Amino acid sequence: MTFQQVKDQDQAYIMHTYGRVDVALVKGKNARAWDTEGKEYIDFTSGIGVNALGYSDPAWAAAVAKQAGEIQHLCNYYYSPENTALAEALIKASGMAKAFFCNSGAEANECAIKIARKYGEKRGANKIITLKNSFHGRTLTTLAATGQEAFHKDFLPLTEGFLYAEGNNLDSVKALLGADVCGVLLETVQGEGGVVPMEKVFVQGLRKLCTEADALLMIDEVQTGVGRTGYFYSYQGYDILPDVATSAKGLAGGLPMGACLAGEKVKDLLGPGMQGSTFGGNPVACAGAREVVKRVSDPEFLEEVREKGDYLRERLSAMPQVEAVRGQGLMLGVLLKQGDAHEVLVKCAEEGLLVLTAKELVRFLPPLTISRADMDAGLALFQKVLQTI
Repeated sequence: MTFQQVKDQDQAYIMHTYGRVDVALVKGKNARAWDTEGKEYIDFTSGIGVNALGYSDPAWAAAVAKQAGEIQHLCNYYYSPENTALAEALIKASGMAKAFFCNSGAEANECAIKIARKYGEKRGANKIITLKNSFHGRTLTTLAATGQEAFHKDFLPLTEGFLYAEGNNLDSVKALLGADVCGVLLETVQGEGGVVPMEKVFVQGLRKLCTEADALLMIDEVQTGVGRTGYFYSYQGYDILPDVATSAKGLAGGLPMGACLAGEKVKDLLGPGMQGSTFGGNPVACAGAREVVKRVSDPEFLEEVREKGDYLRERLSAMPQVEAVRGQGLMLGVLLKQGDAHEVLVKCAEEGLLVLTAKELVRFLPPLTISRADMDAGLALFQKVLQTI
């Protein structure tokens, strides 16, 4: 199909819920992709942090294909060795206790919210504190958890019971942390909110406050997790262990998968019938996730991610058009001295570079396996575009 045929189909048959860029990708290899017309791109998006191992990783593709040829799905009444093996690997890599598998980050966060509400039930606590500028999903409940009014206004009334505190401000959390609060949910780096990192003293302070208040500390690792910040889960770089952590995006390397990880305190809180997902723990998705977890949890792999992140930050910071770079590992946002981030995104695509935005920032989420040569090639294209702004 030509690009125009693809675009016409999209316009005719797909709900217009996405702001499209005029690119239709048909194949890829690691951090490079090709469109319907054969044009090549350097990809600094990895499908919004999903393709952790890049496009079409051979070992990942082989694991997925093998499982698809054996059994592609089964009812959750029955045991699945792919499911149980992934759970063991994920728990060992995360330091948590038990896993619930679903299909997305929003579903994982819904599970976390249910755990917190169930935990607080014994004392009548049902409120959850999240942070202003946060993003936790697009279901009605995770929209309510999201601390940005712009996401709320078209879908009122939302689920009740959420309070919003200022990020990096412990006093703001303390003011809300009453006896009716059962949990605190946050991202250590606010991705959709503009790539805003939380300070170590703030996250460690939250851990202490939640323990003292008997409220669950819940970390949304949907975007920051699975190696993205240079740690398997970002909270490991803060030297804390949450009570609940949620995961998705890069977990299965490109297949739909989410996970809600429970710590020792709440590992057995949900019983049969309290939570479920038809496709959760799907064996094909689990096979892909097992390959991702095996590779990404390797300390040497994570060290390379941190080194790549440092290199990208250094190169970007040196560009005269760049005001600031913020983020962690290979999750970086670039604040420009002038120009519109979306305009830069479109111009980058025209030049053969795929990037993202986050509010007024240009956002980079390249595959964790990106090579130094592809980083350099992408940076050269980015610099070329900035010179025209």
